Amino acid sequence: MNLSTYLLKKNPIQDWRRPRSYSIRFCFLLRLPSFKYRDKKTSTGFSGHCFAPSNSISVILRKEKRKMAGNLTTGGGKDLPGDMNRKSANTDSLVVCFGEFLIDFVPTVGGVSLAEAPAFQKAPGGAPANVAVCVSRLGGSSAFIGKVGDDEFGHMLANILKENYVDNTGMRFDQSARTALAFVTLRADGEREFLFFRHPSADMHLHESELDINLINKAKIFHYGSISLIEEPCKSAQLAAMNIAKKSGSILSYDPNLRLPLWPSAEAAREGIMSIWEQADLIKVSEDEITFLTEGGDPCDDNVVMNKLFHPNLKLLIVTEGSAGCRYYTKAFKGRVPGIKVKAVDTTGAGDAFVGGLLSSLASDLNLFQDEKGLREALAFANACGALTVTGRGAIPALPTKQAVVDALTKYNAS
Repeated sequence: MNLSTYLLKKNPIQDWRRPRSYSIRFCFLLRLPSFKYRDKKTSTGFSGHCFAPSNSISVILRKEKRKMAGNLTTGGGKDLPGDMNRKSANTDSLVVCFGEFLIDFVPTVGGVSLAEAPAFQKAPGGAPANVAVCVSRLGGSSAFIGKVGDDEFGHMLANILKENYVDNTGMRFDQSARTALAFVTLRADGEREFLFFRHPSADMHLHESELDINLINKAKIFHYGSISLIEEPCKSAQLAAMNIAKKSGSILSYDPNLRLPLWPSAEAAREGIMSIWEQADLIKVSEDEITFLTEGGDPCDDNVVMNKLFHPNLKLLIVTEGSAGCRYYTKAFKGRVPGIKVKAVDTTGAGDAFVGGLLSSLASDLNLFQDEKGLREALAFANACGALTVTGRGAIPALPTKQAVVDALTKYNAS
């Protein structure tokens, strides 16, 4: 049976126009487009690749079974059954991460621009989700709250959380918007280049009414970024979630994670990021972000950091310095912890791994806020998490295990 006969038999006017009856995919490794048509009643369909060697297009069709991403529910506001039976998970030290979850497309070779990349490899990403997986992979207990598309990428991401023992019951699916995509590369000059597809994406559609309040109330640490503040209704959802967490006694952890291309303007980004600054108990910020937020201030000047960014209710301010390590500031003490030198392959997710490493330590012992020696050990651990992550491609795939971090620190301390 050819494709046209099949479509006519299956009433193409009705089925073909329904968004969930078909999908268009791009085979980046082959740099050729492909397509897939599925019949929802029979769970079968056609898919194929398009080739254009000259002025004609030939199509190769094949029949395939529909693949589902695990045994996950697909309702727009329904919970997902997370696998929380891992013995090492301690719900008394739960870290709940709020925000975006998306697909990163990373070049298969390093040191090139997006336009120069010969092919891309897909990898799960999104700063809050990266942190949640990192905490879990290090042996801690974590959960994620956010929204993805009711599409194959969205269900794949939900399943990845489940496979990494992250509680995914706070995830929601949107049937009107797709899961966000981002192309990211580290150019030869050391600068990262981003290209986002969020026009809009599902994460921007999370409503306050969809929040898992019980999950937020269980959080020992509630972690978030600034990207969810860009658009409504997600902005109101984040502010409500922060308020719930604060009232329940959670530590509020904030990583601005500046992504200027997503904001309407630089001024809007600066204003949006600083609008929730004084609500956080813990803030992690990079040197570049300090320069941006202070409108040209020297990120290495302690006076700039303390006078413009440290607020009275802040328990800990961390300034990351990339491979050089990090600096820490509290009301009682400040200092610097050197990093671990490694050969970087892809820096995507390094900051998230650092945050995950730090939060996993703090969730086990909040006294680290007052214990400088213990805090320095926790920051050395976090530095190692970030260092190991840059040795692989993609964020979540490269996140280290606790044993890998311990081994790296042992080797570093022995050298």
